[in-house]
Amino acid sequence: MRAQHPDDRAPRETMLSMSGLAFMRAMLEGRVPPPPIARVIGYRLAEVAEGRVVFAGAPGPDHTNPAGTVHGGWYGTLLDSAMACAVMTRVPKGSLYTTLEYKVNIVRPIPPGTEIAAVGTVSHAGRSTGVAEGVIRGVADGKLYATGSTTCLIMEAS
Repeated sequence: MRAQHPDDRAPRETMLSMSGLAFMRAMLEGRVPPPPIARVIGYRLAEVAEGRVVFAGAPGPDHTNPAGTVHGGWYGTLLDSAMACAVMTRVPKGSLYTTLEYKVNIVRPIPPGTEIAAVGTVSHAGRSTGVAEGVIRGVADGKLYATGSTTCLIMEAS
């Protein structure tokens, strides 16, 4: 399998030609490529349902800070992806979304190499905004590592 190049992401027209839920399902099924950030950060799409998305991954040595613990940006990226993509599952065909703001609360450090699931769940999806919550839990032990919340802007493509 060849390495993914940033230009390998799905064209914008492809995304706009289907609902957000259909697009996320196409990604899960491998019909559209994952975003390049997933390769860099080391996570993959694991589940998709309307209003809910799960990403799985494990932080490695390249994701640690000078103290040797997993960098807070790794938690933030996983939660932003899970929460915002959960909102995406509620976005209609011909529309886009973007993160307006998000917050992360780290509960405990994730030991490098620990497989986690980042779950995003929508609590509101309207015409112009979407709100979601997220958690990062250990796959093997169910430990809570972080929580988050987001507000996304939903807009018609122009």
